[in-house]
Amino acid sequence: MIAAEKHVAISAQGLNLSLGGKTLLDNFAIDIHHGEITALLGPNGAGKSTLLKVLCGELEAGGKINLLDKPQNEWQPRQLAKYLGVLPQHSSLSFAFTAQEVAELGGLPLSLTKRDSKVIATEMMEKTDVTSLSSRLYPSLSGGEKQRVHFARVLTQLSKADDKAILMLDEPTSALDLAHQHKTLQIAQEMAAQGAAVIIVLHDLNLAAQYADRLVIVNQGKIQADGDAWQALNPQTIERVYGWPVTVTSHPVNDHPVIL
Repeated sequence: MIAAEKHVAISAQGLNLSLGGKTLLDNFAIDIHHGEITALLGPNGAGKSTLLKVLCGELEAGGKINLLDKPQNEWQPRQLAKYLGVLPQHSSLSFAFTAQEVAELGGLPLSLTKRDSKVIATEMMEKTDVTSLSSRLYPSLSGGEKQRVHFARVLTQLSKADDKAILMLDEPTSALDLAHQHKTLQIAQEMAAQGAAVIIVLHDLNLAAQYADRLVIVNQGKIQADGDAWQALNPQTIERVYGWPVTVTSHPVNDHPVIL
């Protein structure tokens, strides 16, 4: 039986970008599909976060990008925000908002009533396990707590996007403890199962192998490997890209690759 082709959420062709004399994207092309998690992997400075910023419109690059079958430059920011949610690696917010108020900011593009926004944000805070922080002032939270509050904000923002949602996560597990790392990626899996296109920048190859449907390894502005976990995470590719020898074995329960 042939699997149905998944619809393209983002199509990028011929992306070129250089900053400070360094080539970050070199005639880069990629399609991101609804209904799956795409993990962007690679060493520091490989262009992963830069690619995410270009795809969401934060950075300009040469080339062509379509979002939901429409050229990127034809989208009005407020309209696109109904479908595209981005969790950056670092979120700068110094105002003395409560965690609940930060999560409710996700409802702004949706023209929700204050009551509906609060109801949805409260639900998403429960998902990201920050309900107990709702009355805490945001600046007083730890790095991991702030990350989870902002994730609730992004989930609130995408709550009406249905299967047109595009979720971009830039190193979402970097400040999280073990349980919340897995919880965050499980939420991403749930989003993909509902039809969202999910793109995650990760450094942890084992987390990527466990949760991503597709792994794209990037280095020097080019794709070095693209496929499922077993296709992308072979020892030769990892050593060539990361400059470090590894052993790849099979997880005893889930049968995904484990990098040692």
